[in-house]
Amino acid sequence: MRRHLIVPDTQLKPGDSLLHIRWAGEAIADYLPDVIVVMGDWWDMPSLSMHEGPGSKEAEGRNVMSDIAIGNEAFELLIQAMRKEQGRRRSRKRMQWNPECHFLFGNHEHRITRAIYNDPKWDGVLTLDALKTPGFQRHPYQKIVTIDGIRYCHFFPNPSTGKAINGTIVNRLNHIGGSFVQGHQQGFLYASKQYPDHVKHGLVCGRFYQHHEH
Repeated sequence: MRRHLIVPDTQLKPGDSLLHIRWAGEAIADYLPDVIVVMGDWWDMPSLSMHEGPGSKEAEGRNVMSDIAIGNEAFELLIQAMRKEQGRRRSRKRMQWNPECHFLFGNHEHRITRAIYNDPKWDGVLTLDALKTPGFQRHPYQKIVTIDGIRYCHFFPNPSTGKAINGTIVNRLNHIGGSFVQGHQQGFLYASKQYPDHVKHGLVCGRFYQHHEH
């Protein structure tokens, strides 16, 4: 049985403390999971928010390159302890530890794609390649990734509307069709459902930050 470690949404923006990211990296090196999944919305990208338009008080002083830089800095911090532990094991000729690492793009990273689509002047200037996730396999926004029988997605889209399947956790278990983990929604939800020959589990974990989100 492989162990999975999940890092929920961080929604990092310039000025945020990164202390909890360091803690997460040290936890990874301590727990030695077999699989690491970063659930998306690692970057907040407030400069590209459609909720607060250009010229608004909230948007004043925002800069897209600063939005990108804070997430890149934090990701390097996340993997720092992991790299150190891997190097220590190599130097001491101990059993190697190379976890399977996945990054799921969320709707906040998708703000870059949407900005390019809505305003072609960003084409060639903004790109998802600017978001650095070294050593992690990257999965497109809204793509469902199955790992050891568990379905992962930033959120699970309704096939008819593309909007998130929501409601109670049991409702999601019924509609998603198998054990799942998602981010996106602030807070924590968990439930299991017993079937004649198996049990399905559902987990919603969409918040890993110290700051207050309005």
